[in-house]
Amino acid sequence: MKSKISAGLLLYRKTSMKPEVLLVHLGGPFWAKKDLGAWSIPKGELEEGEEPLAGAKREFREETGISVSGSFIPLSPVKLKSGKKIIAFALEHNLDLSIIRSNDFEMEWPPHSGKTQKFPEIDRAGWFTLKEAGLKIHPGQLSLLQEWAERHLAG
Repeated sequence: MKSKISAGLLLYRKTSMKPEVLLVHLGGPFWAKKDLGAWSIPKGELEEGEEPLAGAKREFREETGISVSGSFIPLSPVKLKSGKKIIAFALEHNLDLSIIRSNDFEMEWPPHSGKTQKFPEIDRAGWFTLKEAGLKIHPGQLSLLQEWAERHLAG
């Protein structure tokens, strides 16, 4: 079985206080009452033959309803315990959270009910300092924040 590859974007902005990163809260009933560890960079699975940056930009657009462009900075890929690989790119971009519109996904809910319901892929987004983001982000993505911080704060 081929391991799955996801691609995503780590947006950041400079504020007068401290730099902040954009995280999205995963949608659906499983994540609804979770906070710490339930946030992510906007990301998703690559399509067959898709270039990682193109996939990261597509997934960002699908999850937020917004297209972004600029000078993307590749980050080191992350391998999760599940075997999934995440390829991410950082981009400086200040985004108004009020214009974010997520796409939906369908799943059987409640489980074993035979009923299908729609849920947003993300149910909210937020700008967080590195300290806050380090607590909220899914633990498997923490190294993306750490690498970005090392590069950003060194430069």
